[in-house]
Amino acid sequence: MTEDFIRMRYPTTCYNCGKMADQEITASSSRSEVVCSNCGATRIFVPRFEEPAAPSAFAPIECYDVWDLLADATCKNCHVTGPHRLIIGCRNFSTHCENCDYTHFFRFDVEYIPDRDGPKDTR
Repeated sequence: MTEDFIRMRYPTTCYNCGKMADQEITASSSRSEVVCSNCGATRIFVPRFEEPAAPSAFAPIECYDVWDLLADATCKNCHVTGPHRLIIGCRNFSTHCENCDYTHFFRFDVEYIPDRDGPKDTR
């Protein structure tokens, strides 16, 4: 499954630009992303593993607030459309089906922060 199965916006203060902005969140089997709608700062997470797990089975230590969100999606395991819990931190991202407990874990891979002002003059 390569299409996004979760797509949502979460308004909060961006860790990069410090402005209140929608964080555009997408999750698929192959990767997950969090993109600031104001500055474009992007965090990309890649799969770590998938299995049934309790929502609190992993309690990662994070460098800033951990987001605990709910989004409706169709589960790739039980195929029921319903709530999925998203736990997003600076190093981890997980999706958890509230119906069958199927959980997809991602680890942080790369961060991209676009230079909106163009190249810097180094002279």
